[in-house]
Amino acid sequence: MFDLDLWKEILSALKKNRMRSFMTAFGVFWGIFMLIIMSGAGRALENGVMDGIKAFASNSAFFWTERTSVPYKGFQRGRRWNYKNTDIEYIKANISDIEYLSPRLFGPSSGGGDNVIRGKKTGAFNIYGDYPEFFKIDPWTPLQGRLINTIDIQHSRKVVNIGERVVEVMFDKDEDPIGQYLKINGVYFQVVGVVKGETRVNIGSGRKNETIIMPFTTMQKTYNMGDDVHFFSVTSQPGVPVSKVESRLKELMKERHSVALDDQQAVGSFNIEVEWKKYMGLFTGIQILTWIVGIGTLLAGVIGVSNIMLVIIKERTQEIGIQRAIGATPGKVILHIVAESVFLTVLAGYLGLALGVGLLELLNMALEMNAGSGDDIFFRRPEISFQMAVGALSVLVVSGIFAGLIPARRAVSIKPIDALRDE
Repeated sequence: MFDLDLWKEILSALKKNRMRSFMTAFGVFWGIFMLIIMSGAGRALENGVMDGIKAFASNSAFFWTERTSVPYKGFQRGRRWNYKNTDIEYIKANISDIEYLSPRLFGPSSGGGDNVIRGKKTGAFNIYGDYPEFFKIDPWTPLQGRLINTIDIQHSRKVVNIGERVVEVMFDKDEDPIGQYLKINGVYFQVVGVVKGETRVNIGSGRKNETIIMPFTTMQKTYNMGDDVHFFSVTSQPGVPVSKVESRLKELMKERHSVALDDQQAVGSFNIEVEWKKYMGLFTGIQILTWIVGIGTLLAGVIGVSNIMLVIIKERTQEIGIQRAIGATPGKVILHIVAESVFLTVLAGYLGLALGVGLLELLNMALEMNAGSGDDIFFRRPEISFQMAVGALSVLVVSGIFAGLIPARRAVSIKPIDALRDE
């Protein structure tokens, strides 16, 4: 394979028919290029989605109430109902598989207008009332100050954590928001922390950086919400499927609030464990489809190489006959043809691989430059693994060998005397 004369012959043969060599190689180039681009795009989509939910406790689920869809115990269909404060201890007492339980309240609406005022500055933001346990389920990082804690809950303190966008809108550029006050729906609250969500999915509405979080008990008392609870977040004990907790909690709440057990609409839920499995199945399917399409395209290119090599063998029948007549062994002829096929295939494939990786890197740089423009980007870090690159090159080498074997066997099957008589 490292015979200098052999490689001179290969390069000479390719130069004689440059256009044909180019068109033959292009099929392989395009196949590997498309494989790399599709695989990188699939990985970018996976990274974007997984970055948005991976910080969530994977064994978590979230619950809210909906209108009933089945009449029950004298209540008509379509009844509105809410969880209550007493449900918190009731759930803990009856479901031992729960690790963390956190109720949540959604702040009062301002009718679509601004709900936060500070001097001459105003803004409309998402307002939530939470327990500290919520930060163990949906993690938030304090950039300044601290998170809401248990003492804030016990004393119903008028304090809040605010997102980065809230700081931008309500405070001057170099102003320290910690210790300052915001008027939220007519009531003043002190800022004790600037926070950033580690996930992009907001359990509520709007963007996380536009969020204000206050103690659960403070919101209930300040805005006269009675003992209503709008939302429950739970995680199961390690090793316990959260689906088990989900079904049990729904059953308990239906029994406790006189909702028919067969009412599938009355309790809404979102199970991170189930969604995670769906996403993993989806992205596995995307990668498999990418390989099927990419390998199919590459195979078409390899078949093209094999067909062109057959044409070349036909054109060089006399040349091969002369080589055989002066002592060239069948192995020597096969080596020459397979080496030419492998060279053409690997060269084209390597160029496709290099261009594909380069394009993915340029796309990644562009995405990183725009990463700060929003939290809702679901396309991140287009990339391929080193193992995939090595695998692709291995496929190219094997493909080149097979593309050359059929023409090579065809060449050595011709008797030297018949080859010399060919015109």
